[in-house]
Amino acid sequence: MDGLTSAQVAAAPRNDVPRRSSRSLWAIVRANVFTLFNLVIAVLWALIMIFGEWQNGLFGLVIVFNALIGIVQELRAKATLDKLAVVNEAPVRVRRDGEEQEIEPRAVVQGDLILLGPGDRLLVDGEVVASEGLEIDESLLTGEADPVHKQPGDEVLSGSFAVAGSGAFVATKVGAEAYAAKLTEEASKFGLAHSELRDGITKFIRYITYLVIPIGALLIWSQVRNQADFGTAITGAVAGIVTMIPEGLVLMTSIAFAVGVVRLGQRNTLVQELPAIEGLARVDVLCVDKTGTLTAGGMDLDEVLPLHGGEPVGEALAALANVDPRPNATAQAIQERYPAMPPGWAATESVPFSSARKWSGADFAEHGPWVLGAPDILLEPGSEAYEGAAELAASGARVLALCRTSSLEDSALAAHGAVEPVALVTLKQRIRPDAKETLAYFARQHVTVKVISGDNPEAVSAIAVGLGIPGGERAVDARTLPENDPDKLADILEKNTVFGRVTPVQKRQFVGALQSRGHTVAMTGDGVNDVLALKDADLGIAMGAGSPATKAVAQVVLLDNRFATLPHVVAEGRRVLANIERVSNLFLTKTFYAIVLSLLVGVLGLMFPFEPRHSTLVNALTIGIPAFFLALAPSNERSRPGFVPRVMRFAVPAGVICAAAVFFSFWAAHSGTSTLTQDRTTAVITLFLTTWWVLVLVARPLLWWKIGLIAAMAVLFAVAFAVPLTRWFFALAPSDVSNDLLALGVSVVAALAISLAVKVTGTLKT
Repeated sequence: MDGLTSAQVAAAPRNDVPRRSSRSLWAIVRANVFTLFNLVIAVLWALIMIFGEWQNGLFGLVIVFNALIGIVQELRAKATLDKLAVVNEAPVRVRRDGEEQEIEPRAVVQGDLILLGPGDRLLVDGEVVASEGLEIDESLLTGEADPVHKQPGDEVLSGSFAVAGSGAFVATKVGAEAYAAKLTEEASKFGLAHSELRDGITKFIRYITYLVIPIGALLIWSQVRNQADFGTAITGAVAGIVTMIPEGLVLMTSIAFAVGVVRLGQRNTLVQELPAIEGLARVDVLCVDKTGTLTAGGMDLDEVLPLHGGEPVGEALAALANVDPRPNATAQAIQERYPAMPPGWAATESVPFSSARKWSGADFAEHGPWVLGAPDILLEPGSEAYEGAAELAASGARVLALCRTSSLEDSALAAHGAVEPVALVTLKQRIRPDAKETLAYFARQHVTVKVISGDNPEAVSAIAVGLGIPGGERAVDARTLPENDPDKLADILEKNTVFGRVTPVQKRQFVGALQSRGHTVAMTGDGVNDVLALKDADLGIAMGAGSPATKAVAQVVLLDNRFATLPHVVAEGRRVLANIERVSNLFLTKTFYAIVLSLLVGVLGLMFPFEPRHSTLVNALTIGIPAFFLALAPSNERSRPGFVPRVMRFAVPAGVICAAAVFFSFWAAHSGTSTLTQDRTTAVITLFLTTWWVLVLVARPLLWWKIGLIAAMAVLFAVAFAVPLTRWFFALAPSDVSNDLLALGVSVVAALAISLAVKVTGTLKT
């Protein structure tokens, strides 16, 4: 029991599992450089370099910019996550050279004697060598919710955690050999995939790719067939194909997610799974645990009210509070007044507190067994002591009953007359100063708050009413809820807000019942009893001061324990999702006008209306540059379901109208006496004006900085025409006034048609 010596530690294998809070540098570079889009664009760029003019190869820079921006943003997120992951790691208590010490998880070695207490997560496998009521929850490994009592000689596995009692085990398997090493690696990995939003965009782009192949082949055939100059034909075909590819959409989505991680990291919030950013925006029900969320950590002992004289109340409280070497918050509050074990009160047997039992106790030999716990569990309903406890709880205090008993067995405590109440103990909970304001924010955002606590319903209700939670005056006792009727449970959850005496299993049932009604549920918690519910919730949010087990399963960890950070967390998620939708509207409008235009040109056998350099200019000013700012802009829009259909309803008509306008203006100009360069200039003007108007619609509401951004793009386009060098570089010839006026007129009509289509479909919010 003295543990390893320093020499043995130096020679033993270490628990050296690489931190996987983010991808490696090579993985980041590979994911951003070696993509299907980059391959397609590289091939098209090579064709232009071989058969066309080098100015038309400007679109090839998109590979460089995409890769650089993606790599830089993810490296920023990686640095933030790596830094926060170290902060989030709970130290491990070991005994070495006969002395207890705390070490980082990576410093654990095979053969270490590891000490356990409630809430400690097991990071390595081992064999129990000491147990004082030690209970291990293996639900994350086996799915079984009931904790397992562990005795010396029993095996324990990494990935489980202690829920009650204390003990020690010897590490037998560390590092990659530990049972949960691979699970831990996957759970803490920085991922850009497995997001409903990203997966939907990726699937959509895959379908676009299928269309690009036949349409591209048709376009190449038509251009080659109708052009004597092979280089001009290839240039026109490449212009159409490049425009069809929404190469920046996935990049902008990744950037928005990564920047969200960095911004939350600056608020001491660790996002352990990147898709949690998306989940933040969809949350409409927030389940909060009173203790540790609405109330600050720790409590203060308020009153000790003996029920009759002559009993050693102070000694009994002191003994019960000091019997466990790792006291919980209740015991710590009592210890502040009774700091030492009284003489002659050595415990011969003890039962640690658990959220399922809701009491703890010990047998003190000649003083007999004593228990301390919830009055409604230990006291007989209707008794004077029971009624007194209820009256105290109604005032908002946390009330405990100190009782003598004949035995510490559960069956004895349940027997009538086996428990003799001796005193009532009240504890004052520290309400978080920011709780009321935070709850008001969620009310304004139409996020329903459900207060779920293991405490007395009346006490929970009093705190809820004080914080102004709607429906807080009606607290539901969870012991009265139906056990085998999920529909009825869901009905009760829909109609009520505050629930007391909720068991860990019920918390998990609550989450499932709310999800069955179509809600996106976030769950906050800090205790071991919250783990199962956090794991099942759409978004698990743990407090930084919570148990290691809670922080291990939660997607988001509030490292500074501030409940007031939650509004920023939700707002960040909504910002990301709303901005990605705006950006998607821009990119997919471009894709659809390119598809329609390519089909028209291919079927009718005409020349393509512009060259790749024209597409590069217009796309940069109406999509690329604005999309970067819009993707990172502040936004308070609430997430709405139906993202993909809504984007399609906007992008398809907008793209078709843009394509029709460009095709008509090019055809009308081409039928005259103007040159091909002048005709293409007409098409470029039409394309810019129509897609610029799409940008205006997408950017609404038009705040001052958005107006400045939109105006700046128009000015840059005008500069491209005004400066001889850029006019030569982009092959612009605005010398035919009639064609230019034609482009302006067609663009005005197209803009009106796009506005009407947006109004009819109702796809954009003003």
